[in-house]
Amino acid sequence: MTSAPTPVLEVRDLRVAFDVPSGRLPAVGGVDLTLHRGEILALVGESGSGKSALAMSLVGLSRGPRTHVGGAALLHGRDLVGASEAELRAVRGNEIAVVFQDALAALNPLHRAGAQVGEVLRAHRRVPRAAALERAVELLGEVGVAAPERAARAYPHQLSGGMRQRVMIAMGLANDPAVIVADEPTTALDVTIQAQVLSVIKEVQREHGTAVLLITHDLGVVAEVADRVAVMYAGRIVEQGSRDEVLFDPQHPYTKGLLGSVPALEGPVADRLPAIPGAPLTGVDRPPGCAFAPRCAQARAACEQRPELRQRHGRPGHLDACVLPADARKAVPAKGVGA
Repeated sequence: MTSAPTPVLEVRDLRVAFDVPSGRLPAVGGVDLTLHRGEILALVGESGSGKSALAMSLVGLSRGPRTHVGGAALLHGRDLVGASEAELRAVRGNEIAVVFQDALAALNPLHRAGAQVGEVLRAHRRVPRAAALERAVELLGEVGVAAPERAARAYPHQLSGGMRQRVMIAMGLANDPAVIVADEPTTALDVTIQAQVLSVIKEVQREHGTAVLLITHDLGVVAEVADRVAVMYAGRIVEQGSRDEVLFDPQHPYTKGLLGSVPALEGPVADRLPAIPGAPLTGVDRPPGCAFAPRCAQARAACEQRPELRQRHGRPGHLDACVLPADARKAVPAKGVGA
């Protein structure tokens, strides 16, 4: 009997909360995730669902006097949540790297692109500056930057949005990390450039065996590159499974609502797209049971109990957090738009 592969990254009961004027805001409320070598796991959900808060907590970028992080995030068995700042500096950019959604804001405007890629390399390895710059040019070429020598000499504002995002990916790859966290890497890019950036991410996964945690709200991106999908709502995972299971056989009403809001490529054009009624939870107060119940047309008394994420329909890897029987889990109806 073949044993299951050991996860590269294992998140256990991760909790993140922020102190705000009205109290303590629970951004992430007890999340469990696993990520294996060479896998792309897409974390999807509306804005404010806790995706970025979860991602930044993995690398210690959400720490502060008004931030409270609990649980564990094990990278090759080493807990990142409990790690000191010095330990995190040794890991960030080396074993786990982040590709931010706004490359222009993330890159230093005063330094050339090649120097910034080389700086990541030199932060973790004893490499001469000239050798680091040479490797930076190679990395820029690997991620599809045209004329990488010229791009390496350019400042961020002299590069296009797609080129800047490639520079960010090259920085992430500099030390051949085990995990890359890509936080909305195609935001604000046109469709053609989005496709090119996604192709680079797939190439990285295939050629380097890198595990990718892809944060996105774009289900088209998910369909294009993801191996597995975790759907997040109000700080919790409400459904998780393979890409095909989640996209073609969704179980949770929230997942069905998200998919129902995507315009169809074929068939008649609807006068108005269906939408999930209501608005995501944003305050410090959360319902005691299912957080989606206030927006769910099928909510009933059983939803007042907090549902656990578990297998309910015969597929070991397809989990959901809904207490309703399968025949009662309909998509959010279009008549709820604007409710």
